[in-house]
Amino acid sequence: MSRRRPLRLRGLGVLALGVAVVIGLAAWQPWQRTPTVDAAASGDGPLLGVAEPLVIPTGARVLVFGDSWTYGSAATVPTDGYAYQLGRMNGWDTTVLGVRGSGYLRPGIDGPDFGTRMAALDRADEYDLIVVQGSINDRGLVDDSYRAHVDAAWDALEAVHPDAQIVILGPAPHEFPVHEGTTRIDGELARAAADRGWWHISPLAEKWITPERYDEVIDALEGHKHPSDAGHRHLAERLTAALLDRAMTTEAGGATDDALLTPGR
Repeated sequence: MSRRRPLRLRGLGVLALGVAVVIGLAAWQPWQRTPTVDAAASGDGPLLGVAEPLVIPTGARVLVFGDSWTYGSAATVPTDGYAYQLGRMNGWDTTVLGVRGSGYLRPGIDGPDFGTRMAALDRADEYDLIVVQGSINDRGLVDDSYRAHVDAAWDALEAVHPDAQIVILGPAPHEFPVHEGTTRIDGELARAAADRGWWHISPLAEKWITPERYDEVIDALEGHKHPSDAGHRHLAERLTAALLDRAMTTEAGGATDDALLTPGR
């Protein structure tokens, strides 16, 4: 984590400029953004939580937890999946736990549902950041009980790793038109995350995958509508940008140690 030093200002002109910048930043305050979601995915009801900025130190210990996309399905080798590339791209010590076919409601091919898996995580493992991805696997099952399953899973995750920063990565479109269940899941996750003051990142709202780029990033034939090698790289790049956009000034974001205004936590 970077050590911040006061910026030394010389001359009245520079001082005036510095004051203007501070005033501008005070009004802007990007770290006070309210988590948002695409209107089509949000449904009724406001998003009330305000997420604090992420603190991502150099060499951060990161857990990426999710389904087959996190597992690395359709990559030439699974360890070239987006979650692995995320760690290599940023120099983070990354643990990847992806179970194919799993979701909050649905057990997977290689393991149980999200809640059961979260409760079984090792308390001895320490993470600076946990990214929870997915899952479109629940799209045909989502009903009024979905939120309760999400809350129970996240309660278990917080109980095991109370000090970790947690970011929710909503489902990405694996086909067009997007299944209505996928859209509902994204909205439910956005509201649940906002209620906890967690960041929710929506590949749907941010249009990470579009119909125009579909053939480029999705291996629809061999991968059964999973990201191709290029798609996994694309997801890693977009997730990196999204995380650093939600982070305070840190070494991970390539910022300098000099800061005019440092948000509190």
